[in-house]
Amino acid sequence: MTDKARARKLADRIQVVVAETLDRRIKDPRLGFVTITDARVTGDLREATVFYTVYGDDEARAASAAALESAKGVLRSEVGRQTGVRHTPSLTFVADALPDNARTIEDLLDKARAKDAEVRQVSTGKTYAGEADPYRKPESEDEAEADDADDEGETAE
Repeated sequence: MTDKARARKLADRIQVVVAETLDRRIKDPRLGFVTITDARVTGDLREATVFYTVYGDDEARAASAAALESAKGVLRSEVGRQTGVRHTPSLTFVADALPDNARTIEDLLDKARAKDAEVRQVSTGKTYAGEADPYRKPESEDEAEADDADDEGETAE
Protein backbone atom coordinates (compact mmCIF):
# COMPACT_ATOMS: atom_id res chain seq x y z
CA MET A 1 0.00 0.00 0.00
CA THR A 2 1.16 3.50 -0.77
CA ASP A 3 0.47 6.67 1.12
CA LYS A 4 -2.65 8.68 0.37
CA ALA A 5 -0.72 11.75 -0.74
CA ARG A 6 0.92 9.83 -3.59
CA ALA A 7 -2.41 8.35 -4.66
CA ARG A 8 -4.00 11.82 -4.65
CA LYS A 9 -1.14 13.29 -6.70
CA LEU A 10 -1.43 10.47 -9.22
CA ALA A 11 -5.20 10.95 -9.40
CA ASP A 12 -4.76 14.67 -10.05
CA ARG A 13 -2.23 13.94 -12.78
CA ILE A 14 -4.50 11.32 -14.36
CA GLN A 15 -7.36 13.85 -14.41
CA VAL A 16 -5.21 16.38 -16.28
CA VAL A 17 -3.75 13.84 -18.72
CA VAL A 18 -7.16 12.37 -19.60
CA ALA A 19 -8.69 15.83 -20.10
CA GLU A 20 -5.84 17.00 -22.33
CA THR A 21 -5.82 13.77 -24.32
CA LEU A 22 -9.56 13.95 -24.91
CA ASP A 23 -9.16 17.51 -26.08
CA ARG A 24 -6.17 16.98 -28.38
CA ARG A 25 -5.97 13.37 -29.57
CA ILE A 26 -9.40 11.74 -29.45
CA LYS A 27 -11.35 12.62 -32.60
CA ASP A 28 -14.40 10.41 -32.04
CA PRO A 29 -17.52 12.18 -33.38
CA ARG A 30 -19.63 10.56 -30.65
CA LEU A 31 -17.65 12.41 -28.00
CA GLY A 32 -19.65 15.46 -26.98
CA PHE A 33 -18.81 18.27 -24.57
CA VAL A 34 -17.14 16.14 -21.90
CA THR A 35 -15.69 17.61 -18.73
CA ILE A 36 -13.45 15.50 -16.49
CA THR A 37 -14.55 16.46 -12.97
CA ASP A 38 -12.51 14.14 -10.74
CA ALA A 39 -10.25 11.11 -10.65
CA ARG A 40 -9.63 8.68 -7.81
CA VAL A 41 -6.97 6.01 -7.52
CA THR A 42 -7.07 2.96 -5.28
CA GLY A 43 -4.47 2.60 -2.53
CA ASP A 44 -2.41 0.10 -4.53
CA LEU A 45 -2.37 2.45 -7.58
CA ARG A 46 -3.78 -0.29 -9.82
CA GLU A 47 -7.21 1.13 -10.67
CA ALA A 48 -8.33 4.67 -11.43
CA THR A 49 -11.90 5.89 -11.56
CA VAL A 50 -12.42 8.95 -13.73
CA PHE A 51 -15.60 10.98 -13.22
CA TYR A 52 -17.00 13.02 -16.08
CA THR A 53 -20.01 15.12 -17.05
CA VAL A 54 -21.51 15.60 -20.48
CA TYR A 55 -23.36 18.67 -21.64
CA GLY A 56 -26.49 17.60 -23.48
CA ASP A 57 -29.37 15.18 -23.37
CA ASP A 58 -29.44 11.46 -22.56
CA GLU A 59 -28.51 10.53 -26.14
CA ALA A 60 -25.36 12.69 -25.97
CA ARG A 61 -24.46 11.13 -22.62
CA ALA A 62 -24.82 7.60 -23.98
CA ALA A 63 -22.78 8.42 -27.09
CA SER A 64 -20.03 10.04 -25.03
CA ALA A 65 -19.93 7.07 -22.67
CA ALA A 66 -19.48 4.73 -25.64
CA ALA A 67 -16.73 6.98 -27.07
CA LEU A 68 -14.88 7.01 -23.73
CA GLU A 69 -15.06 3.23 -23.48
CA SER A 70 -13.66 2.84 -27.00
CA ALA A 71 -10.85 5.34 -26.31
CA LYS A 72 -9.92 3.71 -23.00
CA GLY A 73 -6.79 2.00 -24.42
CA VAL A 74 -5.39 5.20 -25.94
CA LEU A 75 -6.11 7.11 -22.74
CA ARG A 76 -4.48 4.45 -20.56
CA SER A 77 -1.34 4.35 -22.68
CA GLU A 78 -1.10 8.15 -22.57
CA VAL A 79 -1.55 8.10 -18.78
CA GLY A 80 1.26 5.52 -18.52
CA ARG A 81 3.54 7.52 -20.76
CA GLN A 82 3.02 10.83 -18.93
CA THR A 83 2.96 9.60 -15.33
CA GLY A 84 5.90 7.22 -15.46
CA VAL A 85 4.55 4.79 -12.85
CA ARG A 86 5.64 1.15 -12.91
CA HIS A 87 2.12 -0.16 -13.42
CA THR A 88 -0.32 1.99 -15.35
CA PRO A 89 -3.69 1.97 -13.60
CA SER A 90 -6.69 0.62 -15.43
CA LEU A 91 -9.25 3.32 -16.16
CA THR A 92 -12.93 3.19 -15.33
CA PHE A 93 -15.21 6.00 -16.49
CA VAL A 94 -18.19 6.94 -14.32
CA ALA A 95 -20.75 9.62 -15.14
CA ASP A 96 -20.67 12.19 -12.35
CA ALA A 97 -24.03 12.63 -10.62
CA LEU A 98 -23.19 16.11 -9.34
CA PRO A 99 -25.16 18.08 -11.99
CA ASP A 100 -28.25 15.92 -11.42
CA ASN A 101 -27.99 16.38 -7.66
CA ALA A 102 -27.56 20.14 -8.09
CA ARG A 103 -30.62 20.26 -10.36
CA THR A 104 -32.67 18.36 -7.77
CA ILE A 105 -31.59 20.71 -5.00
CA GLU A 106 -32.46 23.74 -7.16
CA ASP A 107 -35.93 22.28 -7.82
CA LEU A 108 -36.48 21.75 -4.09
CA LEU A 109 -35.35 25.30 -3.33
CA ASP A 110 -37.76 26.65 -5.96
CA LYS A 111 -40.62 24.73 -4.34
CA ALA A 112 -39.66 26.09 -0.91
CA ARG A 113 -39.57 29.66 -2.29
CA ALA A 114 -43.03 29.18 -3.81
CA LYS A 115 -44.42 27.88 -0.50
CA ASP A 116 -42.85 30.82 1.38
CA ALA A 117 -44.43 33.28 -1.05
CA GLU A 118 -47.79 31.56 -0.65
CA VAL A 119 -47.59 31.76 3.16
CA ARG A 120 -46.50 35.40 2.96
CA GLN A 121 -49.45 36.20 0.69
CA VAL A 122 -51.96 34.47 2.98
CA SER A 123 -50.58 36.21 6.07
CA THR A 124 -50.74 39.70 4.58
CA GLY A 125 -53.08 41.90 6.63
CA LYS A 126 -53.62 39.31 9.35
CA THR A 127 -53.15 39.96 13.07
CA TYR A 128 -51.85 37.80 15.86
CA ALA A 129 -54.37 35.76 17.88
CA GLY A 130 -52.95 36.94 21.19
CA GLU A 131 -51.13 40.04 22.24
CA ALA A 132 -48.71 41.71 19.86
CA ASP A 133 -45.85 40.90 22.22
CA PRO A 134 -46.49 37.48 23.80
CA TYR A 135 -43.35 37.44 25.93
CA ARG A 136 -43.34 38.23 29.65
CA LYS A 137 -41.63 41.40 30.65
CA PRO A 138 -39.92 41.86 34.02
CA GLU A 139 -42.15 43.87 36.30
CA SER A 140 -41.13 47.28 37.51
CA GLU A 141 -40.60 47.76 41.27
CA ASP A 142 -43.84 49.74 41.71
CA GLU A 143 -45.96 46.99 40.12
CA ALA A 144 -44.15 44.33 42.18
CA GLU A 145 -44.93 46.23 45.45
CA ALA A 146 -48.56 46.63 44.42
CA ASP A 147 -48.86 42.89 43.74
CA ASP A 148 -47.27 42.09 47.13
CA ALA A 149 -49.68 44.43 48.89
CA ASP A 150 -52.67 42.87 47.11
CA ASP A 151 -51.53 39.43 48.20
CA GLU A 152 -51.46 40.51 51.89
CA GLY A 153 -54.85 42.20 51.67
CA GLU A 154 -53.48 45.72 52.01
CA THR A 155 -53.57 48.49 49.51
CA ALA A 156 -50.41 49.96 48.17
CA GLU A 157 -49.67 53.59 48.97
